[in-house]
Amino acid sequence: MRSVVWNVRVEGIVQGVGFRPFVYRLATEYGLSGTVLNDSQGVLIHVEGDVVGAEAFVAALESEAPPLALISRVAVVSVAPLGFSDFTIVASTESTRGETQIAPDAASCKDCLAEMSAVTDRRFAYPFINCTNCGPRYSIVTGVPYDRSATTMAEFPMCPSCLKEYHDPLSRRFHAQPNACPVCGPVLSFSDARGRVVGGVDPLREAVKMLGQGGIVAIKGLGGYHLAVDATDAAAVVRLRQRKHRDEKPFALMVSDLTAIEQIARLSPLEERLLCGVERPIVLLARRAEAGIAESVAPGNTFWGVMLPYTPLHSLLLQDFSALVMTSGNRSDEPIAFDDQQALNRLDGIADGYLSHNRRIQRRTEDSIVRVIDQQPLVLRRSRGYVPRSIRLASGQPAVLALGAELKNTICLTRSDCAFISHHLGDLKNRDALDAQHQAITDLQNLLDSPPSIIAHDLHPDFVSSRSAIALDGRSVSVQHHHAHLVSCMVDNGVDELALGVVFDGAGYGIDDTLWGGEFLLGDYREFERVAHFDPVALPGGDAAVKEPWRMAASYLIKTYGDDSLPKMSCFANRSSELQLLRQMVKRGINAPLTSSCGRLFDAVAALAGLRAKVSYEGQAALALEMALPDDAEHFEGYPFAVVKYAAGLKIDADPLIRELVSDLNNNISSSIVSARFHNGLATMIAQVCRLLRKTYGPVPVALSGGVFQNRYLTERTLNLLRADDFRVLVHRQVPPNDGGLSLGQAVIAGHSVPPKAC
Repeated sequence: MRSVVWNVRVEGIVQGVGFRPFVYRLATEYGLSGTVLNDSQGVLIHVEGDVVGAEAFVAALESEAPPLALISRVAVVSVAPLGFSDFTIVASTESTRGETQIAPDAASCKDCLAEMSAVTDRRFAYPFINCTNCGPRYSIVTGVPYDRSATTMAEFPMCPSCLKEYHDPLSRRFHAQPNACPVCGPVLSFSDARGRVVGGVDPLREAVKMLGQGGIVAIKGLGGYHLAVDATDAAAVVRLRQRKHRDEKPFALMVSDLTAIEQIARLSPLEERLLCGVERPIVLLARRAEAGIAESVAPGNTFWGVMLPYTPLHSLLLQDFSALVMTSGNRSDEPIAFDDQQALNRLDGIADGYLSHNRRIQRRTEDSIVRVIDQQPLVLRRSRGYVPRSIRLASGQPAVLALGAELKNTICLTRSDCAFISHHLGDLKNRDALDAQHQAITDLQNLLDSPPSIIAHDLHPDFVSSRSAIALDGRSVSVQHHHAHLVSCMVDNGVDELALGVVFDGAGYGIDDTLWGGEFLLGDYREFERVAHFDPVALPGGDAAVKEPWRMAASYLIKTYGDDSLPKMSCFANRSSELQLLRQMVKRGINAPLTSSCGRLFDAVAALAGLRAKVSYEGQAALALEMALPDDAEHFEGYPFAVVKYAAGLKIDADPLIRELVSDLNNNISSSIVSARFHNGLATMIAQVCRLLRKTYGPVPVALSGGVFQNRYLTERTLNLLRADDFRVLVHRQVPPNDGGLSLGQAVIAGHSVPPKAC
């Protein structure tokens, strides 16, 4: 039989996931000799043996890969024989070109949880149990290639028992870099509110005791600290809100198991799979009445944000509770605390105690958030469990660093035909978040060994990221906000062609120096044309209008009815002097910039309907409008819009909507019906405008992007109408439709701003 000698290069997420022991076992099974090693490009395999076995071996590399592996490329090259008599795993090497991908942190596997529950096992109740199929990865990596010496676990030399597992190819912990046990690994500690370690106690039991007595405990997890309270203790939840200065924004829940989740929420098979996946995101679930969870966990919301335990420590904690509030360990608008001293400083006055450990976290990663829309998962916040998986690009491009948006910031770094989006970094208006962005930039460049030649940033000249781009080494390219949204959705769907973007969000700086946010853009990776948009209205008070939706209600009424005949609305009660000042601002154009924002239209409708005159967090008014939808919302006729042709395209006028809405409210129509008519009218208008534009530009795909399309009812209603009209519709899946996905679009647009080299 013919023999072959091959070098097999495997790229993707193939380090830290048990790939080398998998290769070893596979090569032994097929009677091959050779070597396998990690290097900075991924995994390099040398095999010698008969051609049938070698071909079956290569095929099995992808078909039977370990559960955490994600292979992007397998390349086979014939080489000269080296005369190996057996197959071995050799030490990792460095190479001059870094192509490796680090695995995301992964939830505890069933095997590890079973061992942790077995009284006779040496890792019984050990809160840091892990193996090649689970445990910390991205949060502990300090460099590449991925070996224990390049992780924060290097601080814990393995004991003889762990070393034996580590070197045994038949062990589940063969070359598991975070491998540890109670003898040699990290240990828990419990500290009081002042950070003083409490000796002579079981740290876990002390935390359980404090939580059971209504205390607030800061718990160190994979990517940072959570603040936890018993979710059934209403007083404890209220106390956490007061101390954290988080008035109404929903808290996340960690629930012990699926059975407990089914007691508090309705659960579809897809939602169950998402909850149980290795990523363990927070999943938004429709809540049940009488769930036993404190109402103050998610006031005014018909959904819970729920996740299952994803570390052994979480599983041990949840043995004593059906559900815990697990919210980011920070004060409102700050990044999550991940350093021990940082946690003591930032959470002082909030936490009653600290359940910590001595495994250092290399980088913060907040919990990811997912929602099911159109019977498919939609990532709303892409962080722990998903990062740093790459997004495949349609083609290779220059290395670009994109600095993202001002809010919900992420950065993106491209390397050839892959884009790497960072974990969620927060709002750059906060100094700590800006520091976190700077750290993430350095971190991602070091891990990927990909110094950028182009720096992409938002078009807005006053954004912190725009000023930062000038200070970085590389050619600076400004990218219009909504063009980046469109391209982000296109890349998410693997589309590289002309597309029509329906981009609805809060605000983005437009090329005409106004604030955009209700846009129909025809574009590709290089350029775009604004072909339709909402008729601009004043934004009275600038940012104040975002926090006080009644201002947008007044602005729309002034536009519709004129300044002298405003209808009396409940949202203006006790605001006569403020309303008079606002009218002057709009009339004179003082601190009242124009905006076409769809998000601000949501605010106006929510305020007029009596749902929210003020908000305590971004998007709260729009959320209230969505939560007000009745079960039979699809049966109500939508409010009308006027679509008007003008020189630059189409303009969408909300005046007819406002008039009918005011008439409904004067006739005591409920806010739920107002919400249904608004959502239906908006979806109908989108379909109408897309039909009109198709007559001019042809049957291009339609991409839905922007934070407004986090709204499940609106998105699904719009999809149904567009599909009924035979449109090919693109929606986000891998990256958020909100500003958390913006950096991806920026990176690809900037990468295509460089003219291709002549052949």
